[in-house]
Amino acid sequence: MKLQTAIDRVTLEEALMIAKKINGKTDIFEMGTSLIKDYGTIAIEQLREVLTESELLVDMKTIDEGGYEFKQGFRYGGDILTVMGAASLDTLKICYDVTQQSGKTMMIDLLEVDEKKIASLLAFEEAIFCIHHSIDRVDHQDAVKTVAYFHHAFPQIKHLAVAGGIDLETTKSLAAQKIVEIVIVGSSITKADHIEIALDKFIQEVHK
Repeated sequence: MKLQTAIDRVTLEEALMIAKKINGKTDIFEMGTSLIKDYGTIAIEQLREVLTESELLVDMKTIDEGGYEFKQGFRYGGDILTVMGAASLDTLKICYDVTQQSGKTMMIDLLEVDEKKIASLLAFEEAIFCIHHSIDRVDHQDAVKTVAYFHHAFPQIKHLAVAGGIDLETTKSLAAQKIVEIVIVGSSITKADHIEIALDKFIQEVHK
């Protein structure tokens, strides 16, 4: 299992500082959507320069203009880009084709996407499918149960990630479950008093 550390709602200067601290210590560094909206593609380039030993995921949440956004995201240094599963199949196919041509990776964000739509996405075999629990939902969602249900419903999906409110105990359970390929953690690491210490605790569980 891999650890993806999500950096959101900070200044670019803070993001770069965090990137320097955890470069090579997290498997994947996620440039959160807020950073893209605040600072644009130039910030991808700056983070790419710092992240010499970790993959860079750019959480673009593309939902239209797929070809342009994915070409730009890869051009500026992203290794993995996200597209919303709610996008049209045409947009998803364009994003997938650009990704395959670039030798990079596409992650499909399944936020509020129903099973019928997910079934239509199975042709994107090399994409990472991300089970995403919304931060705005008032009802708590159990990541371990959601992953188990999803895997039962779609056992043919090879690459699976999970995000949204993941803490250390949940990570331990996900590691024991041995279904997801990537666990995505945000504030449990980034809002800790000592980011590197918190990160190390997650890495110990993820890399068991």
